[in-house]
Amino acid sequence: MDTRTSETRLRIERVRDALGAHGVDAVLVPSSDPHLSEYLPERWQGRQYLSGFTGSVGSLVVTHDRAAVFADSRYWTQAEAQIAGSGITLEKMATGASTTYIDWIARTLKPGQVLAVDGQVLGLSLANALRTALQRAGITLRTDLDLVQDAWEDRPGLPVEPIYEHQPPQAAVARADKLARVRAAMASLQASHHLVSTVDDVAWLLNLRGSDVECNPVFIAHLLLDASGGRLFVADGKVPADVAARLAADGIQLAPYAQAAGALAALPAAARLLLDPRRVTLGLREAVPATVAVVEQINPSTLLKSRKSAAEAAFIRETMAEDGAAMCEFYAEFEASLARGERWSELDIDTRLTAARKRRPGFVGLSFSTIAGWMANGALPHYRATPESHAQIEGDGLLLIDSGGQYLGGTTDITRVWSVGSVNAAQKRDYTLVLKGTIALSRTRFPRGTLSPMLDAIARAPLWEHGLDYGHGTGHGVGYFMNVHEGPQSISKAVAEPAMAMEPGMITSIEPGLYRPGLWGVRIENLVLNVAIDTPENNAFGEMLAFETLTLCPIATDCIDTGLLRADEIAWLNDYHATVRKRLAPKLGGAALAWLMARTEPLVA
Repeated sequence: MDTRTSETRLRIERVRDALGAHGVDAVLVPSSDPHLSEYLPERWQGRQYLSGFTGSVGSLVVTHDRAAVFADSRYWTQAEAQIAGSGITLEKMATGASTTYIDWIARTLKPGQVLAVDGQVLGLSLANALRTALQRAGITLRTDLDLVQDAWEDRPGLPVEPIYEHQPPQAAVARADKLARVRAAMASLQASHHLVSTVDDVAWLLNLRGSDVECNPVFIAHLLLDASGGRLFVADGKVPADVAARLAADGIQLAPYAQAAGALAALPAAARLLLDPRRVTLGLREAVPATVAVVEQINPSTLLKSRKSAAEAAFIRETMAEDGAAMCEFYAEFEASLARGERWSELDIDTRLTAARKRRPGFVGLSFSTIAGWMANGALPHYRATPESHAQIEGDGLLLIDSGGQYLGGTTDITRVWSVGSVNAAQKRDYTLVLKGTIALSRTRFPRGTLSPMLDAIARAPLWEHGLDYGHGTGHGVGYFMNVHEGPQSISKAVAEPAMAMEPGMITSIEPGLYRPGLWGVRIENLVLNVAIDTPENNAFGEMLAFETLTLCPIATDCIDTGLLRADEIAWLNDYHATVRKRLAPKLGGAALAWLMARTEPLVA
């Protein structure tokens, strides 16, 4: 048994000691924090710490005699490797949105037994589903215990990195204007107060940024607004004095982070509180007095920030050009180095691609950890090379690189697959079918207000025609110098909801894929902007939207089986490459420019 596995077993035993000390029979440890973030500050990475499974999505359940990690198909291979020998079993979920663990708990525990979960990190919607299932099974739910705290020795505290302002010109909408728009939405719902807990909403609304979460420029805070002012609940010392003064000028006062629940408890009886049930925890909801009327609606800021302004879109286009230039410089260096016989690993790709981005103006950091997957590793959608486990780039095959950057003028996310050596017919077929899906959705026109999940099948159709599919969504929303995953839109198999309506200004990824476990993976991803278009009949049948492709980087043509592409698909690809060449050539020189020119030559059927 290796040291890591031994440590995992010891941690699970400490959890069981805590179960006994508090008289409960099981604990649920979700991947969550008090803000229901997708990516968590270290303090709330309890599932990762206790189980050893480091995937970004998943849950852990520990009973006195069993322990299970619940993960979806993106993480099955990773989870099996990381929990091997620990005594923890892997329970496979169909999707990341699955709540299979609720059914598992209801089946595993006996009537009269008690499940604990920390209500401070338990989403309100999830709490309602969990409570309903447990009541049906005769199981008691306790949400007043944080058993992770008992089991985690030297648990990290709150992040201490300072907060800073997102400044004009890139911050194209003033804080006061954003606050006024949210208060107008409050007024329309007759809400006197509004609680905002999701950290990306807080950062966007106040034009502030931070570094409390890896790759996401956000900070840990709650915001409670009223009709004329508000309080930002944040750790002491994080807001510089000059920033605090400018916040105060816009009516926002600072308060200690721990006082958010107390402020809710002190709301006047006549208050009417707007909160988003999918973006607030049970712990905060339970702090609201019963006398206070609660309006449950999506955060107005969530809808507002998804629609980028014309000025923001202009900065994003320039950011995409800088990011594309960085990639051209990197890929030119990479291919020339391989031609000289030099050895590269997946780790080298991450290091040197990041270095290329750092040289571009406005770069702040990565938007997520770079995925560089050679051959079989490319078949793991959320693979990440580590010093302990990574591949050398050698032989013939496909290299998948999914990467992105945070810039003052926008957030990027791009996936490309490149040939190394020769590519066989099966690899070309897979690559071309995925490319057909990317092209099909990129060319789609649709009525404004179309629910985003309705578009998902368009990208899958070329694969479905051959009996193929992929397990992840086709597209996620992207923030503006903000989280790389941003709602409410989701081009996926998700159950469509009104908030998922496609509106002008939304930025979404298009990233179909195909994965051959143990062999290779293909994913081709661009970011696109929803734009209004004129129709031949002057919108007589309603306003129509189209996708403007924002991402600027060549798509490998030597991996294509041209016999599988129609003439109109080849025309789209050639038009795209003409745009990439026009936009990037002025920013490049030498080997990088030569690489760009070669990689954007028109494809001939």
